[in-house]
Amino acid sequence: MATFLVVIIALGWTISQVYGAPEILYIAVIFSVFMNVLGYWYSDKIVLKMAGAKPASREEFFDLYTVTENLAITAGLPMPKIYVIQDPAPNAFATGRNKEHAVVAATTGLLQILNRAELEGVIAHELSHIGNRDMLLSTVVVVMVGFIAILSDIFLRSGLHGSRNSDNKAGGALAILGIVMAILAPISATLIQLAISRKREFLADASGSLLTRYPEGLASALEKISTYDQPMKRANNAMAHLYISNPFGKGKVPGLSKLFMTHPPIEERVKILRGM
Repeated sequence: MATFLVVIIALGWTISQVYGAPEILYIAVIFSVFMNVLGYWYSDKIVLKMAGAKPASREEFFDLYTVTENLAITAGLPMPKIYVIQDPAPNAFATGRNKEHAVVAATTGLLQILNRAELEGVIAHELSHIGNRDMLLSTVVVVMVGFIAILSDIFLRSGLHGSRNSDNKAGGALAILGIVMAILAPISATLIQLAISRKREFLADASGSLLTRYPEGLASALEKISTYDQPMKRANNAMAHLYISNPFGKGKVPGLSKLFMTHPPIEERVKILRGM
């Protein structure tokens, strides 16, 4: 978070110097604070709306409800709200600003292909995100990454014709620096987001297995999930890292391409789980 704050201030300062408008820096800092507050208080509602999730009743989704209830008691967590997404792609996520306002959502595709032990593994994984406060971290990261990308995009699209310093060498050098920062800032921000996401997934796998005392349940569930290679109907980049598996489809991704994955490869996760 400190890194993101530095990047935002540096980017805002550079753009303000290129255009000779110090108010740009003030606007950038104020807007970033506003988006953080908005993201903190309304992140769960925004995410559920984006995913098309609907509240799940105990009667209609008995296994999902009772599994979540039992594991929440075991973990010492308040019972989260439960939502279901009408989608054949097997997936799940947790959201909310804290454990008292947490939400667990699962797709109908997930509920159809998993047995109870596998479902327990997935729900334990999501409850671990709640217990580890990953949801708040993920929300803050998403908001700040999105803001940096928007700020950089505005700078690149607007061009440098309006720069008040373009008539001298110093102004030209500053303009070039501004372009470089506008290009590199969203890339570096995204890489940090993806790195955080992958590490938190490994941690949630381990914490979830500790909760159920049965790592094979989650390992088997991940293997079943990986057999479905079609994207979710409402998959989007903004919340891709929240899901237990990549919502854009599955497959092995070798080499440097792993840098741009929101999730660690399922093969690696299964290997670690079965080595516990």
